[in-house]
Amino acid sequence: MSTSATAKVPAPEKPGTPPPYGALDRYFKISERGSSLSREIRGGFATFFAMAYIIVLNPIILGSAKDMYGHQLDNGQLVTATALTAAFTTLLMGVIGNVPIALAAGLGVNTVVALQLAPRMSWPDAMGMVVLAGFVVMLLVATGLRERVMNAVPLGLRKGIAIGIGLFIMLIGLVDSGFVSRMPDAAHTTVPLQLGGDGHLNGWPVLVFILGALLTLALIVRKVPGAILISIVVMTVVAVIVNAVAKVPSWGLTTPKWPGNPVSTPDFGLVGKVSIFGGFDKVGVLTGILFVFTVLLSCFFDAMGTIMGISDEAKLTDAQGQMPGMNKVLFIDGIAVAAGGASSSSATTCFVESTAGVGEGARTGFANVVTGALFAVALFLTPIATMVPSQAATPALLAVGFLILSGSIKEIDWADYTIAIPAFVTMLMMPFTYSITNGIGMGFITFVALRLAAGRGREVPVAMYVVAAVFAFYYLMPALGLL
Repeated sequence: MSTSATAKVPAPEKPGTPPPYGALDRYFKISERGSSLSREIRGGFATFFAMAYIIVLNPIILGSAKDMYGHQLDNGQLVTATALTAAFTTLLMGVIGNVPIALAAGLGVNTVVALQLAPRMSWPDAMGMVVLAGFVVMLLVATGLRERVMNAVPLGLRKGIAIGIGLFIMLIGLVDSGFVSRMPDAAHTTVPLQLGGDGHLNGWPVLVFILGALLTLALIVRKVPGAILISIVVMTVVAVIVNAVAKVPSWGLTTPKWPGNPVSTPDFGLVGKVSIFGGFDKVGVLTGILFVFTVLLSCFFDAMGTIMGISDEAKLTDAQGQMPGMNKVLFIDGIAVAAGGASSSSATTCFVESTAGVGEGARTGFANVVTGALFAVALFLTPIATMVPSQAATPALLAVGFLILSGSIKEIDWADYTIAIPAFVTMLMMPFTYSITNGIGMGFITFVALRLAAGRGREVPVAMYVVAAVFAFYYLMPALGLL
């Protein structure tokens, strides 16, 4: 079935013949959104492979930290909790929210939980703080405040957020693949990044990434259906062969080789191990509230930026840049934050890597059903799910980053400096600070400040003033000795 609009009148169906995909098509609006079942399936696979690394990385981050009693979380239990929560929340977003936005344990938030919360309390207490943050997110959605904040963002600034996400995921791809790396602190240099691991492109893994990037872009230029997924599969096979022949010493987080035992037994020991208010007894009410606020702010605006960027790229927004059914999507995101705390996998949030699936043509929640099902399978086949090296998956982020950039940059009014400069700040601060939240916060503050400086303060929605003030307080908290 063609995925593009056509002027031809379809041939009449025989009596009793169901329409294409039947109830599935009607429920997920697959044809209505110009997609197809094959596109959604490819998109679901592409998103899963682009974010499957979280099954390995999240346990490393959380498992390496200790709580105030010296306790560490079990790695095997963390793998199960991470995959389980990703499966549940991604399926929920797909079936209820009907958008191709997958969810999993949020990077950045898990670091806050591991390094700021856990050392001051027990692990169940720390996860209780995350659950509370999720409840607050749901409350903000239920009162309409969260959607009001999103609707208050000017269209030009929305496009800046989308572009910033595009640049951010491109940098994620370059860093995770080893194409660029962080300069060691011992070098005493102001240059933060370098080419490869030592200023040069060395080793087979980087070559696999380069070939994967070229293959992905070539397939996109040729308009080959399934370009991103084809590239991931082909380069994974290449990586497995290279690793077997060349005996590569390190691929980073994931080694591309067939596991000796592909089946793993899930351990649900951490699920439900949470103390909602126990942390307040350890750190006091004020500090506890500030901890919840820190988690809340990161989850709130990371998800907001991701939802804006992906919905725009998937053409799910209207002329004002707003997506129908947004409140439902935002509420599910709040559920996901709380679910991450309840499973001890840290706050779960919308993953920017979902752009890999959107790049494959995913436009509906059915892609999420595929991704969520793969995470569920990963509970039992984690060794196989995590054999795709980042060097094979990250070229997708490079390609999708370009597609986002090229589609949004022309829609910013560069002649209006009160929009152009905040958009510019937003799009640069996301990759430069490695944070969607920081990019949004600095962009919002700049927007409000410049509109006031231009004598156009009345044009700024009240919600933007409030959010800019919240971000200013957030950035001043360490200086004020509140964190």
